[in-house]
Amino acid sequence: MYYDYGSRMAYGYGIDPMYILVIIMGILCMVASARVNSVYKKYAMIRSMSGMTGAQAAMEILRRNGINDVAVCHVPGNLTDHYDPRNRTVNLSDATYGSNSVAAVGVAAHECGHVLQHQTGYIPLQIRTAIVPAANIGSKAGIPLIILGMFLSFSPLITIGIWVFSLAVAFQVVTLPVEFNASRRALAMLEDYGILGGEEIDASRKVLSAAAMTYVASAASAVVQLMRLVLLNGRRRD
Repeated sequence: MYYDYGSRMAYGYGIDPMYILVIIMGILCMVASARVNSVYKKYAMIRSMSGMTGAQAAMEILRRNGINDVAVCHVPGNLTDHYDPRNRTVNLSDATYGSNSVAAVGVAAHECGHVLQHQTGYIPLQIRTAIVPAANIGSKAGIPLIILGMFLSFSPLITIGIWVFSLAVAFQVVTLPVEFNASRRALAMLEDYGILGGEEIDASRKVLSAAAMTYVASAASAVVQLMRLVLLNGRRRD
């Protein structure tokens, strides 16, 4: 009786605590995104003492590790940097490829960290790569299936939608160790190879840490959204 009373109190005024939490998570995602852009812009103004551009730093890291079958490519956009394991390319954005700032060098090294993960068979990366197709389906089809199931009052379809959406959430969660590990590898290589040093390493660490927080916020938001969908479906059945 106490639980039912509490539920009526919570929802009697149209207040859904989980929905409020989803909104808070969304705000945190926006804050994290704004912060990474702010931190990157700050350290994009500081030239690395080595004078290496992001592309040159990436090539040097790959050379030092004896990796000759990965190309360093220039892609359009701002902070669209990524490593593509399918065609073995480190793709650096406009802000990174030709810039010799400590921010650009740090981001380029981070992408090389993913190359080393691929090279050494880092298990979380293998898992993330394996679930990419399913995660893409989950992010595009999960919510529409749930909405359609609710519209049709067809519970099995809602359940399927939740399971499909959970694949996208799983991708977000497994991304966390992949990104944190790539940053650790990057900072260690930048220091060991003398590409950056002293305060420059600290600056790059701040850039990469700010970027990592966007992944944390996104994963937390996805998990909360999944929890809310599960609770709503359970409440609907009751």
